[in-house]
Amino acid sequence: MPLKTLFLNPPSFENFDGGASSRWPATREIESYWYPVWLAYPAGMLEGSRLLDAPPHHISAQETIEIAKGYEFLVLFTSTPGWTGDQKLAEAIKRANPSIRIAFVGPPVTTSPDRALNECEVMDFVCRREFDFSVVEYANGKPLDEILGISYRKDGKVVHNPDRPQVENLDAMPWVTDIYARDMDVTKYNVPFLLHPYVSLYSTRGCPAQCTFCLWPQTLSGHAWRKRSTDDVAAEMAHAKELFPHVKEFFFDDDTFNIQKARTIELCAKLKPLGLTWSCTSRVTTDRETLKAMREAGCRLLIVGFESGDPQILKNIKKGATVERARDFTRDCHDLGLTIHGDFILGLPGETKESIRNTINFAKSLDVETIQVSIAHAYPGTEFYDYARENGFIINNGAMVDDEGHQLAHIEYPGLPTEYVLEMVHRFYDEYYFRPKAAWRVVSKAIVNRDVPRLYQEAKSFLKLRSQRNKLVKQKKQQKANEPVNTVSAEV
Repeated sequence: MPLKTLFLNPPSFENFDGGASSRWPATREIESYWYPVWLAYPAGMLEGSRLLDAPPHHISAQETIEIAKGYEFLVLFTSTPGWTGDQKLAEAIKRANPSIRIAFVGPPVTTSPDRALNECEVMDFVCRREFDFSVVEYANGKPLDEILGISYRKDGKVVHNPDRPQVENLDAMPWVTDIYARDMDVTKYNVPFLLHPYVSLYSTRGCPAQCTFCLWPQTLSGHAWRKRSTDDVAAEMAHAKELFPHVKEFFFDDDTFNIQKARTIELCAKLKPLGLTWSCTSRVTTDRETLKAMREAGCRLLIVGFESGDPQILKNIKKGATVERARDFTRDCHDLGLTIHGDFILGLPGETKESIRNTINFAKSLDVETIQVSIAHAYPGTEFYDYARENGFIINNGAMVDDEGHQLAHIEYPGLPTEYVLEMVHRFYDEYYFRPKAAWRVVSKAIVNRDVPRLYQEAKSFLKLRSQRNKLVKQKKQQKANEPVNTVSAEV
């Protein structure tokens, strides 16, 4: 038997969606959680394992420590904002269960394995990048010095084993939906723009796009795009339909689900007979024919990273898309009846007050169903981070979140104060959602989908954070106003 293994997405800040598949770790404005897809793969390979997704199930740190007493091996998925808390939790687990072996996985230990191992003595090893087979091999008794893709301490020094090749045969991997059914309550997972309850999974890994800010391809999944066969995906979807008859929507949480036209159309032909409602990620480069095939196969919504409405910003971040193409794509989606959730980021390289205004106006002209506006975060391991560090744009010692896990602006450009960016996030939402057309659309959809109670809770959460953000902006402005002015005198 392998080591009895606990795969853990750890408890953290309240409403913190912090790892194991969250590409933008932070406390959400509205409580929402993505599935721990990455942890589900190795959990499906080890008999006697358990996947504990603490945040959505509201399992406390103390409860997690008690659960971990019954296991021999802990695999903890950490995030940059959650690193300090995750380290303390691991230390507490080790005190309660001294014989447990501990491995950390995730972006922070991929980009800084030396720092991770030197800061947290209770870790036996860390996995760099994809970790599926590394942790499974260890649980099955393989010595550390024979396991590819890991770093560990030996004789007081950190040893880095050679990199592990990326997983190529995705059809040989377990179906994550079986692990969801075994270990998780799918009704605990909520994303405001998806139907509830929903289930998410991957049909591919990796992303060939070169966006400078994007954490996942640069730290975990890589740029090499690998795909499951359409037969394997369709078979799991049919299986999931039987496992979760109460689920209203399935979500393909791939980095770039529909980047290859022929494969997307082939998959749609196999999903169509299943009669499922599903949604996915999408780039604006997707053409109308592909979108039409998706819609006819049951696709309801697309998450689209527009990021900015300023042409120069899109070039700066190597988005590989244009404002004009985004408009044509959005028009096609509207015509075909596809709903769009648009993602936007303020504070990307080259951002100015004018470019922020361009993005707000651009978003309103697109008039998509829902939006998310984020503050640009430069995660270690990304090209954006290197750019910000080399130019001295990182402030607040790089702190990305406050004491409650909410995003902080930690990048400041000349002439663009952080409090201005925060204020414009606030204004972006106000200008977008307080338009009568947009407000009515949200309310009417909630009525049709019988989600009025959920809309009420989400509105309360949103307005509460809106008030907190407004207060933070005022405090920052007052703080700067009270700062003494440096004067220089010179003798004549």
